[in-house]
Amino acid sequence: MGDAPGSAESEVIASDLADRAATLWPHAAIPGALHIVSTPIGNLGDISLRALAVLKECAVICCEDTRHARTLLSRYGIGTPTIAVHEHNEASVIPRLVARLKEGEAIALISDAGTPLVSDPGARLAEAAATAGVRVVPIPGASAVLAALVASGMVPHPFTMLGFPARKGKEREEQLALAARLQHAVVLYESPNRLVDTLRDLAAIAGTTRPVAVARELTKHFEEVKRGTLEEVAAYYEGTPPRGEIVIILGGASVVAPSEDGLQAVAVALREEGFRPREIVQRLMDEHGASRNLAYRLAHDT
Repeated sequence: MGDAPGSAESEVIASDLADRAATLWPHAAIPGALHIVSTPIGNLGDISLRALAVLKECAVICCEDTRHARTLLSRYGIGTPTIAVHEHNEASVIPRLVARLKEGEAIALISDAGTPLVSDPGARLAEAAATAGVRVVPIPGASAVLAALVASGMVPHPFTMLGFPARKGKEREEQLALAARLQHAVVLYESPNRLVDTLRDLAAIAGTTRPVAVARELTKHFEEVKRGTLEEVAAYYEGTPPRGEIVIILGGASVVAPSEDGLQAVAVALREEGFRPREIVQRLMDEHGASRNLAYRLAHDT
C-alpha cells in the first residue's frame, strides 16, 4: 500500500474523512456478521467510505499482516484492534473468531491489498462463519483482477481467474495448458522474478504470437501496462527486469473448426488409453472444440 501524500495536513484530512464516513453511514458494521472488506491495491485513496465506516465500527479487524494493515488504518485514524489470521494460525484462531461472531460482535476481514479471498488468506474463516450460520457481508472495492482486465485492452468478459500458477511440476503444466486452450481472457498472478519464465512457458504452449498484457504496480506511481505478443512482452521484460505486483492477462485461444477425421483419431487414442466415453466427450469438447453432439457420437463409435 502507499502512493498517497504523507504530509501532516493530508493525514488530518484522511482521518477526518473516516470520521465523516462513520457519521454518514452509522451502524455500517452489522452485529454478528463477518465483513469481507476490500482495501486499496496501491493508492490509499482507493477505499470506499462504507469500508472506512465498517473498519472504524468493527470490534476487531482480521489481517494477513497487522503491521501492513497499520499503514492503511493509521492513515485514516482508525484505532480498531487487529489480529493476524493466516495459514499458520487459522486452525487455532478461527474457532475463537466464530464464537465472537455468534456472540454478536462485528468482525472485519482484510487482506494486504485488494479483495480478500482472491489468492489471499481468509477463505477458511469465511467458510467457517457461513457453516456456523453467521452472516458474511461483502464490502466491495479495489481488485487487481478487475483493474488489470479493464486496462488490458482485451475483451474483459468472460474471463477465468487462475491466480498464481504452481512453480513447477505437473500441476504447473496443467494450469498453463488450461490457460492456453481457453477461448477467452485468462488472469494469472506472478512474481517479478518468475514473470519471464511464465511468459516463455505460455508461449511454448499457446504460441509466441498469442496476445498478452502485463499489468504492473497498478494504481501506484510506476503503474505500467505492457501489451503485445507473448514473445514481445517476454523479450521486453528480459531486458527490463520487472518490479512490484504483477497481473498477466492472456488473450483467448482462436476458435479453430476441428476436422471430424482429426477428432475421430483423438477419440480412438483416448479410448485406447482407457478413458471412458463420458470422459472422452468432455475432453473432445474442452480441449478440441468439438460440439457436444459430435463428441458424443465419436466417443461411442466402436
